[in-house]
Amino acid sequence: MTRTTIAAAVSAFASLFATLPAMAADEPAEIFSRNVRYHTTYVVNPDGSGTTTVDQAVKIVHEKVLERMKRAGVSYSTSVERAEILEAYTLKADGRRIDAPKSNYQLDINKGSESGAPAFSDRTQQTVILPDVAVGDTVVFVYRTTQTEPLFPGHFSVTEQFSRSYPYDDVKVRIDAPAGLWTQHAVTEMTETLNETRDGRKVVEWTWKNPQPMKDKRRNYTAYDPDKQPGFSYSTFRTYGEISAAYGERARPKAVVSDRVKVLADEVTKGKTGAREQARALYEWVATNIHFAGNCVGVGAVVPRDQAFVIDNKMGDCKDHATLLQAMLAAKGIVSTQALVNAGSVYRLPKVPVLSRVNHVIVYVPSLDLYLDSTSSSTPFGMLPSPDVDKPVLLVDGYKDGMRTPPARSDRSKTHMKTDVTIKPDGSVTGTVQVNSTGDFAATARSAYRDLSEQQIEEVMKRMYKRNNKTGFGKMVSDDPKPLLDTFEYKVQFEFEDYTRMPGPGAFSIGQFYYGEGSISMFAGAVDEDDGVGVEETACSGGTVIEEYTYHFPKGMKVLATPKNATATNKWATFRSTYQLKGNVLHVKREVVDKTDRNVCPGTIVADFAALHRVVAQDLKAQVVYQ
Repeated sequence: MTRTTIAAAVSAFASLFATLPAMAADEPAEIFSRNVRYHTTYVVNPDGSGTTTVDQAVKIVHEKVLERMKRAGVSYSTSVERAEILEAYTLKADGRRIDAPKSNYQLDINKGSESGAPAFSDRTQQTVILPDVAVGDTVVFVYRTTQTEPLFPGHFSVTEQFSRSYPYDDVKVRIDAPAGLWTQHAVTEMTETLNETRDGRKVVEWTWKNPQPMKDKRRNYTAYDPDKQPGFSYSTFRTYGEISAAYGERARPKAVVSDRVKVLADEVTKGKTGAREQARALYEWVATNIHFAGNCVGVGAVVPRDQAFVIDNKMGDCKDHATLLQAMLAAKGIVSTQALVNAGSVYRLPKVPVLSRVNHVIVYVPSLDLYLDSTSSSTPFGMLPSPDVDKPVLLVDGYKDGMRTPPARSDRSKTHMKTDVTIKPDGSVTGTVQVNSTGDFAATARSAYRDLSEQQIEEVMKRMYKRNNKTGFGKMVSDDPKPLLDTFEYKVQFEFEDYTRMPGPGAFSIGQFYYGEGSISMFAGAVDEDDGVGVEETACSGGTVIEEYTYHFPKGMKVLATPKNATATNKWATFRSTYQLKGNVLHVKREVVDKTDRNVCPGTIVADFAALHRVVAQDLKAQVVYQ
């Protein structure tokens, strides 16, 4: 629950290396700052509360990080934590120590009005400005937080990973817990330097260093396995089932059907028959009426708020959404359970059960075999937002090891774009674009247009078709984007000047006249420079994209050459393009059918797709030549 800004700054620059192009093996990383010392000590009490002391010293190597390193701070929840900055100073390159004066400290508090308790956030931020910081100096920040109330009584868990592409000279982690408290831990690449039980306490200590970091060959971290990174996990939870049980103990009472919820559920489902249609109505009501607010207060990080509070304020976090939806379903006799997932890039939970790795709550309806996440106000009923798909899931009721949310179905996501364009003798064009989408493509499109006014859409059209400071025209007619449906259709009428040089000779590429939710050019652009080399795994998904173009050429324009038909295929996908010239009309069809049946792809699949992407990219560059 505690966050430190100097650590965030270090982490940000460590992650910077992950975005660089792939490098040759064992090429040294470019160093902007250096973590000279990172010592963390956890002292755990029998009830799971305790203290955390962090001693961190970072040397500034390059001016690029100078401004960021002048500030350090710690964030914490005042309801269940206290924090104290023990030391904050600049160690100059010549050895002088300059302590931050008290006038450099600032305290930012989220609290309730007057004597009232905070409603949505009780985060407090202690910040200090470090004095006279220059390149070559070392900034030192030492603080201690005290957890006065554990998130789950009797339990404690923590995990941290370190970047191989960032320099660490001295990492030391020490955990001091009661000997009678059952614990387990796992480390990767760290060295155990202490493991002893004395005076009723069990102490374990690990160290790690990375003085000469190598550039990260990996460019894509959309799928991340914490167990493969240097670091540690420590927990009093024996299984992930214990985590779901601990959460459910206080969440279940919050989902008991109240009279108010029963009346509300009846109103929302009026005229709806059958469990599926009633569940759809309830899901859509919560998704579109309860604003998602992610901040929590104290143990509210793991305990849902009361239903009345959420309904009155039309606002709640993921637990509040799941609890209210579960209660409304129960009011109509539909049994459901809450389910814990990781909504980030973790598709494989660590071996040691750690609370922070299941950071999101959704709902599962067993009778419909359906997962629902109402925190997404744009996801149609029967689908999940992309961060939830194909993830390990911990059911609060009916927990079973190895359960996962379903992967996104590639056969459900399709977009078909038909473009009809007329090139005029002066090189200007007029035309239409008709788009029909389903599945994720449709949900994405609806989300993009749902909250736009007609004036805003007109402005988008104007900017899209304005070229070389010459005005263009665009008009869109579409389905109503507000309903949470998995289909969407719209049509764009356009015209603009200077599309191609007239009279010829000249050439132009076949490309989109409207940039929507899915395109073959986006598919071609997905290729990594490393072509899968060094890639462990990435998030992925399938779908179908079809683009058809009909070009009408003016009299006097002679087409000398058109692109050649192209085909490419691998185990997972197929690309085809055809070009047919009949008189002064050119028909073009490009199609990608990606049948990827999973949402995590290993490097071998990435490499397979790289070859396919290159064929597509070359096809997109091909031109029509005319005179």
